[in-house]
Amino acid sequence: MAAADRAGMIVVDAPLGWREIAAVANGAPLSLASAAEARVAAAREIVAALVAKGVKAYGVNTGVGALSDVVVDHPRLRQLSRNIVMSHAVGVGPLLGKAESRAIMAAAVNQFALGFSGVRPVLLAALMRLLNADCVPEIPSQGSVGYLTHMAHVALVLLGEGCALHGRLRVSGAQALSEIGLTPLVLEAKEGLSLVNGTPCAAGLAALALLRSERLLAWADAAAAMSFENLQGQLAAFDAEVLGLRRSPGLQVVGAHLRALLSGSEISAAARGVRTQDALSLRAVPQVHGAARDLFDYVGESIDRELASVTDNPLVIGSVDDPRAHSEAHAVGAAIGLAADAMATAIAAVAAMSERRIDRLVNPLVSGLPAFLADAGGASSGFMIAQYTAAALVAENRRLAAPASLDGGVTSGLQEDHLAHATPAAAKWLKILDNAETVVAIEVLAAAQGYDLQPGARARGRGTEAIYRAVRVLVPVYRDDRPLAADVDKVRSLLAEPPP
Repeated sequence: MAAADRAGMIVVDAPLGWREIAAVANGAPLSLASAAEARVAAAREIVAALVAKGVKAYGVNTGVGALSDVVVDHPRLRQLSRNIVMSHAVGVGPLLGKAESRAIMAAAVNQFALGFSGVRPVLLAALMRLLNADCVPEIPSQGSVGYLTHMAHVALVLLGEGCALHGRLRVSGAQALSEIGLTPLVLEAKEGLSLVNGTPCAAGLAALALLRSERLLAWADAAAAMSFENLQGQLAAFDAEVLGLRRSPGLQVVGAHLRALLSGSEISAAARGVRTQDALSLRAVPQVHGAARDLFDYVGESIDRELASVTDNPLVIGSVDDPRAHSEAHAVGAAIGLAADAMATAIAAVAAMSERRIDRLVNPLVSGLPAFLADAGGASSGFMIAQYTAAALVAENRRLAAPASLDGGVTSGLQEDHLAHATPAAAKWLKILDNAETVVAIEVLAAAQGYDLQPGARARGRGTEAIYRAVRVLVPVYRDDRPLAADVDKVRSLLAEPPP
């Protein structure tokens, strides 16, 4: 893994892990260790030897895709690299956010630093200068079936083309380079293809999605504990001995988390024995959230393996005396696509369970609380429509959860007749997270309202009390006196950090 120095700099020596990619995505600076610089320089010498010896190599001195057997003569190799970037920069749609763009760039630096791509050290230095100067290329979010378009738009800025966000200001690519002391690059042989190739797009987005998923899963436990307490859930469902009979590390983590959150709860103590068993959205929290956590661990390992893998095509190996370029299929991101599809489904399932608990909180037939958590008298709707919003987002997640990795398709004149759709899979995972975070925020807000409507003055659990107080710092009790959407947004901001 990379090391972080005292200033928070992520230093690339061994391959980065997903946590380091996510740290760079969220603003950490990036640099190369001397060993990585040496690997990059050595790989570049191999590319130079391939060119000098006239060895036919895909994308080095041939066209790409269905043009892979068209040889390009030496005087046009720079033109080939530049033309690849220009022709591949066809992304469309809304721009990616800064964190997503930084994640992709960090994953690209990590890929090149493995030492099998053959780009010049100056190219990596330029990418890192952009990152460290908070100068982020504009990357359209749509147009990729696997890779290519996202990194092509990053490459545009390296050439002095395209646009970038420098701080909060939108500038041209040429102005962006000028402001950070760089001049436009002239790409050499293979660099155009290396810039657009591999799985940095999917791996970078997946790393960011993993961080958000980790936080969401912790908050989903917290929200469930708050609802469980409000709804007089039976703590026996979370008994450590009983949960231990099911073989799931994630389930044990969730069970321990719930017990800690509800520790000391007078509300739960008073509810002991009021029913034999609770609805599944309450008593099956360890089983559902635990399964999502088990999958999270597997997906995290998968993304770390991807980041440690060479995904450039062709990869260059050998020596200056024996230069070799191997055209393989490592750029096919099936591992990321399948993992992202699975984790996106798990997050959608966790959000769906959250919405069921919201419905129980607002339903007086099962909650024992005022209808819709509203003031009495019928003039107030309270959280009635907040549950509608949650239901709508859960329904959208259900549609989004269809596996991108099965989309298929044919591109490049039958040369690329299988498509893994890894980048779209990671992108829809992020979209599902957007929706899931809002659903969980609604549950936290509704549960806080439920506490204020509880009869008596019994103490909450030690963990749930801390979350309740964090909510009430941001928003007061709701009385139909303001748009509820603003309260949801404020509580959702809490989900950017782990629960208190």
